[in-house]
Amino acid sequence: MSKRVTLKKIAAGALWVGAAGIFSACTPKGPKFQGVDLTGAEYARDLQLPDHNGQNRSLKDFAGKVVVVFFGYTQCPDVCPTSMSELAEVKRALGADGDKLQGIFVTVDPERDTPEMLKAYMASFDPGFLALRGSPEQLAAVAKDFKIYYKRVDGQTPTSYTMDHSAGSYVYDTAGRLRVYHRYGSGAQSLAADVRALLDEAR
Repeated sequence: MSKRVTLKKIAAGALWVGAAGIFSACTPKGPKFQGVDLTGAEYARDLQLPDHNGQNRSLKDFAGKVVVVFFGYTQCPDVCPTSMSELAEVKRALGADGDKLQGIFVTVDPERDTPEMLKAYMASFDPGFLALRGSPEQLAAVAKDFKIYYKRVDGQTPTSYTMDHSAGSYVYDTAGRLRVYHRYGSGAQSLAADVRALLDEAR
């Protein structure tokens, strides 16, 4: 091999190593999530609504905990109870770390979902979970910020309507930053893995 070819190969190798170093330096550090990674998202940064006890809440109230937010309504026949049951399952699976998970349910049906109904609904899954209920105007603002969809679908009577709505969970780290989105149907095991990853990251 000629000296010129050898020098070219060395130079090319040096460029490749340099480029690889630049690439690795730009690659985000952090957990590899099973849900959709939303780290650095510019939306859904806070959630300020009254809870079912009448106390105004925001994400900063839960500093030190992983917060999982789900939008739904108490008369939902399947999606909402399934999602909340899975969240309760995740909390149990965390064992001693279970108290570091905060479940938040935001009603998209404030007309029917009274504070009393919401409190009872949360208690059926986990007494530590909280339901948030705003005015129609507050709900519309929150839905816009979270990029969720909800719409009333009339039934046979004025009170038998249902609600079409987005079905997914927003997961916040212990510093209140949005990190992961879990689509409906991804399962408790997948969500538990990401909650554990965020708790481990904070240790």
